[in-house]
Amino acid sequence: MSDTLNTVLLGIIEGITEFLPISSTGHLLIAERWLGHRSELFNVAIQAGAILAIVLIYWRRIVALLTRFDDADSRDYLAKLVVAFLITATGGFLATHAGWKLPETILPVAASLLIGGIAILVIEGYVAGNPSSSQVTWKVAIAVGACQILAAIFPGTSRSAATIFAAMLVGLTFRPAATEFAFLVGIPTMFAATGYELLKVRHQAAGEDWHAVAVGFVVSGVVAFIAVKWLLRYVQTHRFTLFAWYRIALGAVLLAAVYRGAIA
Repeated sequence: MSDTLNTVLLGIIEGITEFLPISSTGHLLIAERWLGHRSELFNVAIQAGAILAIVLIYWRRIVALLTRFDDADSRDYLAKLVVAFLITATGGFLATHAGWKLPETILPVAASLLIGGIAILVIEGYVAGNPSSSQVTWKVAIAVGACQILAAIFPGTSRSAATIFAAMLVGLTFRPAATEFAFLVGIPTMFAATGYELLKVRHQAAGEDWHAVAVGFVVSGVVAFIAVKWLLRYVQTHRFTLFAWYRIALGAVLLAAVYRGAIA
């Protein structure tokens, strides 16, 4: 398989998995076993492509939030986004300075996928018995901010899954509203994380394969745009159980492979 095709496949995987509740970090870690390990700069670039996609989708909403200070509801929503982000940023800063690093083995990814899938089924069952609510409360903002940290620490958890279901669990039971808040919080969070990673790997630029970086960036952005547009339509009329069963199946397959020694 050519290197360019491998690059395209990694961009597709990042674009699909970054915002669906199935974990981009986990899928890329698995994919790189077969498609070849890439530089940190490449990984930063394809994540940046996905971020650009979500910004393009929500640009009108973002502009309204940043300019409609005369509207009390807009100010309140923006304040909750800021608090959620600050909670995440503080937790991420503390974890980084404590020396925490993402594990590079499959076992924790497989376990997180499996446990996360079961958690989705449980939360969906719980939410089904409660009235639908689209109100973003301070409890929602705090829970979403805290669970973004959880997703960063445990690969395979999925940032979007952790934030969407944290919001639903504490009262934001209307799925489209929970998804929107989770994605909007994710924009500054991912910009900050990507910027930080870019500063760490800037010294790699001299020997970087810029063709691969450009291809991965574009492919990831286009695919992420399509994937998020599809998800936003899907959650209007469907639960997240499809993703739960996918996570459970993939997690079980990976655990079996680890147990047999096929992968480490």
